[in-house]
Amino acid sequence: GWHFGWQVDEENYYMCNTGLLKAYQGKGIYSTLLPKLIQIFKDKGFQKITSTHHAPNNAILVPKLKVGFVITGFDLNEQFGLRVVLSYIFNEKRLNVYKFRTGSLRPDEDMKKYL
Repeated sequence: GWHFGWQVDEENYYMCNTGLLKAYQGKGIYSTLLPKLIQIFKDKGFQKITSTHHAPNNAILVPKLKVGFVITGFDLNEQFGLRVVLSYIFNEKRLNVYKFRTGSLRPDEDMKKYL
């Protein structure tokens, strides 16, 4: 298997491509690898990981959502069609603001100070 990506700026890492040879797919390897990659990027000091996926690519979307990635956008591209943008946000306050902005969290007293 493989993974490659790059540092976008001082706080963002872009996961471009991760793959496994066909014989190793569906065995839980990606689900085991993903938390290890997240930890590596956290240890490097990144604040957010982003990735972009074909909208029907449940083999990748589901494992990423299960470990805490959230949908932060969509991209329509003439070459690839509709893609889903996922982000893993390390900072809990930043994640809570995202959850508030998307309607899944009511602001607590701490968040109200920043609104």
